Amino acid sequence: MTDSPDKTSQESEKEPDSSPGHLWVRRHALVYLGWGGLAACAGVGTVALLRMGYPRVLFEPPTEFKAGLPEEYRVGEVSTQWIPSHRVWIVREEKGFYALYASCTHLGCTPRWLPVEEKYKCFCHGSGFHKNGFNFEGPAPRPLERVKIGRAEDNQIIIDTSVRFRHERGEWDRPGAFLKL
Repeated sequence: MTDSPDKTSQESEKEPDSSPGHLWVRRHALVYLGWGGLAACAGVGTVALLRMGYPRVLFEPPTEFKAGLPEEYRVGEVSTQWIPSHRVWIVREEKGFYALYASCTHLGCTPRWLPVEEKYKCFCHGSGFHKNGFNFEGPAPRPLERVKIGRAEDNQIIIDTSVRFRHERGEWDRPGAFLKL
């Protein structure tokens, strides 16, 4: 019987030994979790570093487009058909054509052509522009910009919105700002 009390004392001694074993397993789990997080960060960093070698390219629509034949436009009218796709008004006068970029010179909103009043009106802040593009009301500090206009080889009107002419710089008299017939 003396053996049995010793066995119970040995069993009671084993119980505290088993609890540090559970703690050790928990420590291993936390260590593995820490190393896993570090590996995930290194993986994301590596992917980002490799991604820098392949630049992102923004494919923009071409700035040059054909706007049809001159006979398709009436004298004295403003064509608004290119506003949705290219943000350009084409104006035909007796002497020729010019194209205005439809961007208010105040904050860049798109004005509307009001044929009854014969003016461009920006409804964002109230700027108004005459048919030729000069500002006369509202906060717009300068006239609308003209864009390059010319003729293609097939006699169509060709417009390039990347080339702009500003009146205050005296650029409306330059070649390309007005297409003579």
